Order: sequence, then structure tokens, then C-alpha cells
Amino acid sequence: MANGWSLIISIVFIIVFSAAAWFFSPKGDTQTVWRSTLILSAWSCWLMWAITFLAQWHPLIMPERSDLRPEYHNGPVKGGGSMF
Repeated sequence: MANGWSLIISIVFIIVFSAAAWFFSPKGDTQTVWRSTLILSAWSCWLMWAITFLAQWHPLIMPERSDLRPEYHNGPVKGGGSMF
């Protein structure tokens, strides 16, 4: 089951990856391009994951089924009766 630690662990991972990309990017004329590409793509992927994760973890709108019989709109009928 997912919990809040998933966000914290993923942020720490992205920070470590960004620091590694900053210090270990190839030296030369394109060093800035390498740094920008690696760091921005890592944070963009994390942001997309975080939005999807949070949308499923705490949904703003609860889904409602419209194909149920009226007696099942508020949950199953309680009481006696056979299942068949």
C-alpha cells in the first residue's frame, strides 16, 4: 500500500540524481546542455509521477456508477433474502 513515504523517498532520489548529473556531466562545450537535459527531464518525470500518484491517493471526485438499480445506489440492501 502506498503511503506518504513514497513521495519523500522519490524526492530524495531525484535530488541525489540531480546532484550526480551536475557533478558528473561530461566536461566540454555542451556541459550546460547535459546538465539541463538530465536535471529537467528527471524533475519533469518526477512531477508527472507525483501528479498521477496524488490523484489516485486522494481523489477529488469519487466515481459513481449509473448502471445500478435504484435500491443499490446507497450500498447493498441489508436484511433477509436469498442471494439468488
